[in-house]
Order: sequence, then C-alpha cells, then structure tokens
Amino acid sequence: MKKIIGYCGLDCERCDAYIATVNDDQALREKTARLWAELNQAPILPEHINCDGCRMNGVKTVFCESLCAIRQCAVKKGVDTCGDCAEFKTCSVLKAITEHNPSALENLKG
Repeated sequence: MKKIIGYCGLDCERCDAYIATVNDDQALREKTARLWAELNQAPILPEHINCDGCRMNGVKTVFCESLCAIRQCAVKKGVDTCGDCAEFKTCSVLKAITEHNPSALENLKG
C-alpha cells in the first residue's frame, strides 16, 4: 500500500491540496480554493489549501482535519485505514467514496 493513502483509500498524492503543499504552489492553491469553494458553496481560501496527507503528521485541510466522517471514525477506531476495519465491507459512509472511486477500494484491499 502506498504511504500517502487516506483512511478511505483515496490517493493523497493526487490531491491538489497535497500537491500544492509539497510543491509550495500558490497558483494551484488559488485555483483549488476557487474550485472547492464553488463545489461546496463555502468560503474556502487559498490559505486553507495545505495538507500533508490524511494519515500523515502535519497540516491538513479543514475538511480533512475536522469534517471528514471517515477520518474521524478511523482515528477513533485506531485503524491504519478503513481496509483494516471489521465494518469495511458494509460501511455506508465508506461506500460513498469507493463506489465512485474504484481505485480507492483497490488501495484499501492492497
């Protein structure tokens, strides 16, 4: 399994917030903030677009740090990823991610 996989199986290395952070790319932060603000109808600013990865030490986006139900659950249960959880196959919250992102499911199985 890749090291920078989120609890849900998404590849953090493909996330624009992660890419902007590791490359200190202000233009990508601004572009991502505009897109995420529009998609979420929320006030997301470029300074909010910083993340070292869901399971890594360091900075996280506000969503990943405080609002992501999957991350909160995994941290509470003490699992490395959702793939290690006894409810992995039946979790409706995780299914919302994996049914639209088959690669996330493969990452969790891997």
